[in-house]
This record gives sequence, structure tokens and C-alpha cells, in this order.
Amino acid sequence: MSPAANRLFASALALFVSAICFPHTAAARQSQSNPAAAAESALTDALSAACREDETEFATFLTAENAAAYRALPAPQRTAVMKRFVLLDEPGKPLLSTSNSGHSVIRCQVPAITTEMRVGAARAHDNLAFIPMEIPVAGDAPRSIQFGLVREDGNWKLLSLGLVLLDVPALAKEWERADLEAGEALVIAALRKIADALQSYRGAFGKLPETLIALGPAPAGGISPEAGGFIDAELASGSKYGYAFRYRIVPPSGAMTHEEEQKNAGFQLAAAPVEYGKSGKRSFYLDSSGILRAADKKGAVATAADPPVGPS
Repeated sequence: MSPAANRLFASALALFVSAICFPHTAAARQSQSNPAAAAESALTDALSAACREDETEFATFLTAENAAAYRALPAPQRTAVMKRFVLLDEPGKPLLSTSNSGHSVIRCQVPAITTEMRVGAARAHDNLAFIPMEIPVAGDAPRSIQFGLVREDGNWKLLSLGLVLLDVPALAKEWERADLEAGEALVIAALRKIADALQSYRGAFGKLPETLIALGPAPAGGISPEAGGFIDAELASGSKYGYAFRYRIVPPSGAMTHEEEQKNAGFQLAAAPVEYGKSGKRSFYLDSSGILRAADKKGAVATAADPPVGPS
């Protein structure tokens, strides 16, 4: 090998070793020379990792304390945290571009939908940076949010969303509670849908069905007492939204003919979480009176003795 080739090889080797031993040198230099651009780049990379649901990379954009707490969360909660950042329920493909103002635009694409996040001009001072972002909403004004970042060990880390500090353990609990409440609202709506279906079934066939299965989808040939076509198959099976649904007929009191009993019979519906604390906490009860009742029964079935609740 010639002396010139030796020098070229030595220079290349030095650059390679430097890249391995000091991987954050370039990022640190950019952070020092242009902190606003470095903070914007870090936010873009963090949101791209969240879009892919790459929890390992996403954790690198959290402060040391939050990263440790994040890694200690159960896998579903780690995924839930990332979902909140990109407003999608499944892993997507991040698409990066630049707006006319010269700032980043992050699109997170899944087969059914694409979310878009438009980064604004960052304000950086010392070890803090604040970056505004707009999220377009179809048919409405765009949503605005501001991300806060802090420089830790020379790298920018996520610090806050809006006015709320990014406290991963606290946020995970808050989001979990919100998800439980949203799930319970779906269960209440399902109970009322079953109750309406039972009345419709009685109107069509003169009696209440023996089981919820009879309320399920009807074949192409038309409805029948075995398949009334009033609710979907999943709900008719007695299990949906992480809840188990129970149904029983309540015979009327007093002396009546068989036909009168069929027309005047009542019903009771109950829904209890399949996995208490995960799919829900409250158990629900609804009967033919239309009064909804609910209580935290630790997963047990609610009854007519539980307190009534208003519409939800």
C-alpha cells in the first residue's frame, strides 16, 4: 500500500472509530450551535419512534427518571403512552417532510388513516426549549399543543405536553383511568341497546327470547325467533368491550294465562368486567324498569340493590 493510501486508510479508520466511540458528538455540537434546530430534530425523532411504536427508541427521548419509569411499565402501558403522542391505535409508518416555513411535518400513516403534526418555530434558551405544534382536524380548527424539552447530558429530552409536565407514571394512571371510563360508557350503551332489542323482539314475536343469541344477526332468508337481527354477533354472544353480559327473564306476578305471561314478563341485564381493573371496575345492572344501576363490585355481578346512576 502506498504512503498516500496508508494516510487515507488511517483517516478513514479514525473517523470510523470516532463514530463508534462518540456517537452523540455531532448531535451535541448541533445542540450547542443551534439548540432550536436540535430540539426540533429530537421532537421529530421522538414522534417518529412513537408512530412506529418503537418503545426502545422512544425511551431515549425521555429524561433519565421518566425513562426508568417508562421501562418499568407493563408492555401495554408502554404502548399506550406512545399511542397518545400520535393519536393512533396501531403502529404506523412515519413520513417526514418540511413545511413552507422550513419546519418539520410528521405524518403517521396506517392503512385506515393518517395523522399529521406540523411543528412550529422552537424557542430555546439555555437548557429549555418550547416547540408549538398544530394538528389539523377535518372540518374544524386545528388543535394546538406545545411541547417542552430539556437538555440532559447534551441531548434534548421530552419534558412537558402543553402545561403539564411529562410525568410518565402519573400520566399512565390518568390515561388508564380515562380508558376505563370510556370503556364503561360503551358498556352502558350496549346494555341499553340490548334492552331496546328485547322490547323489539317481544313486539315482533310476542315474547322475550330465551337467550341473547336470539337477538343476533339474521340470515339472508330473513328474521326468525332464533335470529331476530337486532344486535351484532359479538354482543349477542354475551361478551363485548371486556365485559360479560348476563340476561334472565323475570316472570310476572299474579294469575295470568300463558300468553299474558309472555307479554308481561320482565327482564334483568347485568354486565361485569371480565378482568377487573383492566377492562373495567364498575359492574352494571339494568332491568325492564329502565333504571340503570352500578357499583364497584370488585368484578362481581351488580344487582337491583345497587345504587342507580344517571345517563352516561
